[in-house]
Amino acid sequence: MSFSSLGLSEPLLRAVAEQQYAKPYPIQQEAIPVILVGRDVLGIAKTGSGKTASFVLPILELFHRTRSAKTKGVSVLVLVPTRELAAQVAEVFQTLGAALPKPVKTVAVFGGVSINPQMVAVHGADIVVATLGRLLELLSVNALRLSKVEILVLDEADKMLELGFAEEMDAIFDQLPTKRQTVLFSATLGDAIQDIRENLLRDPVKIEVEEEADNLDLITQTAYRVSAERKGPLLRYLIKSGKMQQVLVFVSSVRTADNLVVKLTKNGIRAGGIHSKKTQGGRTDALAAFKTGKLNVLVATDLIARGIDIQFLPYVINFELPRSPKDYVHRIGRTGRAEAAGQAISLITPDDEHHFRIIQKKMKKRVDLIETAEIDLSGF
Repeated sequence: MSFSSLGLSEPLLRAVAEQQYAKPYPIQQEAIPVILVGRDVLGIAKTGSGKTASFVLPILELFHRTRSAKTKGVSVLVLVPTRELAAQVAEVFQTLGAALPKPVKTVAVFGGVSINPQMVAVHGADIVVATLGRLLELLSVNALRLSKVEILVLDEADKMLELGFAEEMDAIFDQLPTKRQTVLFSATLGDAIQDIRENLLRDPVKIEVEEEADNLDLITQTAYRVSAERKGPLLRYLIKSGKMQQVLVFVSSVRTADNLVVKLTKNGIRAGGIHSKKTQGGRTDALAAFKTGKLNVLVATDLIARGIDIQFLPYVINFELPRSPKDYVHRIGRTGRAEAAGQAISLITPDDEHHFRIIQKKMKKRVDLIETAEIDLSGF
């Protein structure tokens, strides 16, 4: 199936070709035609499955078809869990929307930066991509209103609920018109998502893209058994001996992230950190530097992992294991994307071994542990 068979017009097909989208992903094949005809959608698909374009493209197509004159007020609202994801989704709207003959103004609003420029930016916006807290701040000072919203998109709704934003979501829903189209995407379908489905969606089309076991086949997984005190030197050894140029390292806490960046930098490895305690400017700069190669290593916590989307990332290293097997799969899924091979490395202490066996059992894939006691780590 091609994008031309999904009901998209020529300007957007050109934009898709320029972005080198070869063919639509399964979620795009199913969601785009349904959104175009105005149906509510409940989409269950993991991060990295192509879901952003599955709602961006039909929304832009609807603007192209129906906008003879500018409507006053925001007509599309996209809610996301993290600042990085807000910026990323808005960028996709802006990039693909640039092909349309009539401009569509998309604005991302999120916390961690001054609210004043965003209060100005949302004036005249067609599409607002927002984190919940900042959106409520803007609504409280009447910087924008939601009475003209025609399409509501909840992107990664499970993550918003997981982060404890249920009350904020309800407060925003109360300000939306009841007559609208609602598109909800989630990686999982739990009880809380079912509640949202019952309360917000009208006769939705359910689209579920199953995670296939062979999704991990492009990822070469390696694990090293190491004592806790040798973990840092081993990480530096692997990066230097492997001449790794772009490595995403996952840790479980802000403190570990900051400490790791200091140690890596002292050892001549260009590294930066990205986590919830960083300013938004610091997070944006670190991610941009990593994408452009100014930093070789980006140390990240799970909280902002869903905002990191790098198409050809070669290495992911689990310096610390995540709590759940699903988070493990999500982490290593940052590599091995767009049909490009990638490597995922985990550093396993004796205390980690039982948990790592559970992770392997859940993902139905065995990862052999490589011994490191004989590796000389002096100087690292």
